[in-house]
Amino acid sequence: MLIKYIEQVAGQQYKILLLIVLIVNTGSLCILTGQKPARMKDRLNVAHITTDFAISELDSKNWDHAEPVTITTYWSGAAAPDERRFTARLLWSDKALYVRFDAPQDEPLVISEERDLNKKTLGLWDRDVCEIFIAPDFKEPNKYYEFEVAPTGEWVDLGIEVLPNKRITDWDYLSIMTSTARIRKGQIQMALRVEWKALGKTPAAGDNWRGNLFRCIGKDPNRGYLAWQPTMTKEPAFHVPAKFGTFEFTR
Repeated sequence: MLIKYIEQVAGQQYKILLLIVLIVNTGSLCILTGQKPARMKDRLNVAHITTDFAISELDSKNWDHAEPVTITTYWSGAAAPDERRFTARLLWSDKALYVRFDAPQDEPLVISEERDLNKKTLGLWDRDVCEIFIAPDFKEPNKYYEFEVAPTGEWVDLGIEVLPNKRITDWDYLSIMTSTARIRKGQIQMALRVEWKALGKTPAAGDNWRGNLFRCIGKDPNRGYLAWQPTMTKEPAFHVPAKFGTFEFTR
């Protein structure tokens, strides 16, 4: 019926062009077909593991239990190019949270020339990095923890509270997190491990926590800010707890 209508209105010679326009314009196509626009999944299952392992074990079989989620959008909701998209995997044990990031890397790395893996690297967010924000209290997503890991293995851990008119950062927060990274041709992997005692709470199966996942890549003016749940701010910004997704801890 749609093809016939287009032929009547615009003529056969414009049929293909108009179909392309309708397909690209998702909103228009949804109106014509009655379908709802596709939305990014806002819930991620965090699989339980019974045996803890060193975060340096990037090839551990434990990662096979994790539900991979591929982040395909910038903070604005616009689609990111394939070569900047990344995949995150989350696991939990009775002792700790595990997070691994896998990403293509075809453009030059933006990393530190000198690094100290024995302490947090403030300003890491100005270089290539992957991040997780996680809020243990579902009802208070404005109070959360920020963990970052770079392709060099450098890391950052911060305590955050977002208030109506300001953001409070605990620069001295010390989680004793561990991190690792591996750079291969065309690919990088980064991972971090944080024990629950650093978050002040241990989840139980079925618990829902709030949070988000991010990647910063490249240099200005083409620097990319990817977000699992787009924050939809005018300028790139990650600290928007109202836009957090849900981490569900499963067994």
